[in-house]
Amino acid sequence: MRRSALFLPTLKENPTEAQIISHRLLLRSGMIRQTSAGIYCWLPMGFKVLKKIEQIVREEQDKAGCQELLMPTIQSAELWKESGRYNDYGKEMLRFKDRHEREILYGPTNEELMTDIFRQAVKSYRDLPKLLYHIQWKFRDEVRPRFGLMRGREFLMKDSYSFDLDYDSAKKAYNKMFVAYLRTFARLGLKAIPMQAATGPIGGDLSHEFIILADTGESAVYCDQKLLDKNPLQDSVHYESDLQEIVDSWTSHYAATDEKHDPVRCPIPTSQLVSARGIEVGHIFYFGTKYSEAMKASITTQEGQNIYVHMGSYGIGVSRLVAAIIEASHDDTGIIWPESVAPYSLGLINAVQSDAHVTKITGQIYDQLRQQNVEVLYDDRDERAGTKFSDMDLIGVPWQIIVGTKGIKNGTVEVKNRKTGQREMISQESIYAKFNNIKVGLRC
Repeated sequence: MRRSALFLPTLKENPTEAQIISHRLLLRSGMIRQTSAGIYCWLPMGFKVLKKIEQIVREEQDKAGCQELLMPTIQSAELWKESGRYNDYGKEMLRFKDRHEREILYGPTNEELMTDIFRQAVKSYRDLPKLLYHIQWKFRDEVRPRFGLMRGREFLMKDSYSFDLDYDSAKKAYNKMFVAYLRTFARLGLKAIPMQAATGPIGGDLSHEFIILADTGESAVYCDQKLLDKNPLQDSVHYESDLQEIVDSWTSHYAATDEKHDPVRCPIPTSQLVSARGIEVGHIFYFGTKYSEAMKASITTQEGQNIYVHMGSYGIGVSRLVAAIIEASHDDTGIIWPESVAPYSLGLINAVQSDAHVTKITGQIYDQLRQQNVEVLYDDRDERAGTKFSDMDLIGVPWQIIVGTKGIKNGTVEVKNRKTGQREMISQESIYAKFNNIKVGLRC
C-alpha cells in the first residue's frame, strides 16, 4: 500500500481524553476513532490488526477441535429468564423491546443462547463431546467506559462452549482450552500467565484468568519467575491426548492477583517472585450443570438415564487484545507490533522524495516486495524525511527500509528493526532474500 493512498489520519498531539498508553497511541496512529462513549470505529490500519488477531485466535480454536458458528448479537430475554440471569446481570445488559413488545437484549455473553441451540439438537450421549465457538460483537453498558478499548462498551469477543457427559470429560475440554489459550497468546507475542480466578456472574467452581504482564496493567500480579521462562510453543500439542500434565506444569507454580496474594503465606522466595502489573486477556470457566439444569439441556446415557450435560465457557477479548498488546509493547515514539499481528510487515521510506533516481529505485523495491507477497507500506508522500520516520515509528511496523541518496550511490539501503532499534546497511540485492519469509499467513 502506498502511504499517499492510505486512509490514516494520524495525530501529532496526545488526545486529552486518552488516559492510558494504548488509547493514546491507537488514536494518534489513526487506527480507531470514538463515535460515542465506549464505542469505536475501526479505521483501516486498526482493522487489519484486529483481523490478524482474530485469525490467530480462530486457528488455535480449530486446532483444539472447536467448530465455528455465528450467533446473533440480539437475544431473546426469555432464554435469560430461564437461566435466572436476566435480573441478576444488572444494568450492564442493554434491554429493549421490538415492535411487537417482545423483550430482547444485546448479548453481553452467550451461555443461554448456546445452551438453547445445543438442547434443540443433541439428545444422546453418542453426540458428545461438543466444542463450539464464535467470534462476535458484544455489548456491556459499563457505567464508566474508559481507557479506550480496554474498558469499552462494545467489543469483539471469542467465546467457546463445551458440552460433555460428566466432570472428567468436561475437565478434558477445559484443559484443551487452557492449552489453546497459552498457545494463542504466545503467537500474539504475549507472555500470558494463567491464574486461578473467581467465576463472577458466569458461575461455576473452576476458573482461570490469563494475565499478560504490562507496566500499565490494571492490577498487581505475583508469580514464580519459572512461569516467565516457559514457552507454550516449544512442544507440539496433541489435543486428543491427555493434557493434564501440561496444565499441571503451569498451575503447580505460584501465580496470584493482588486480591489472592498473601505475602505471609507466599511459598516463593523474594528472589524468585515476580511482582508486576497485569491485564486480563482471557478467562475460562467450568460450571457443570448450572445452565443445562436450569434450561433442561439433557441427554440420554448409554444406560438409558436422562442427565444434564456438563458445560464450560471460554472467552478471549479479541478487540481488547489490540490495546493489551500495545500496553505490553511500545516505547516513547509509538507502537511496537509483534510481526504476527502487525498491519504491515515492512515499512519502505523514500527519504529524498525530490530525488528522481531515489524515487525510481524505491518504487522498484516496492514492486519487487509486493511480487513476493510481502505486506509493505511505502511512504511515498512529499513530506520531510523526519515526518516519515516519526510516523513509521508511531504505527509500529516491525521493519523499515530507508532509501536515501548516499545509500543508492553505494548500492545499499538502510534496514531498521523497530523493536531493537538496530540498523544495518545491506545491498539492494539482499533485500528480497532478507524479507522473503515475511509473508501473509506464514508467521506462526
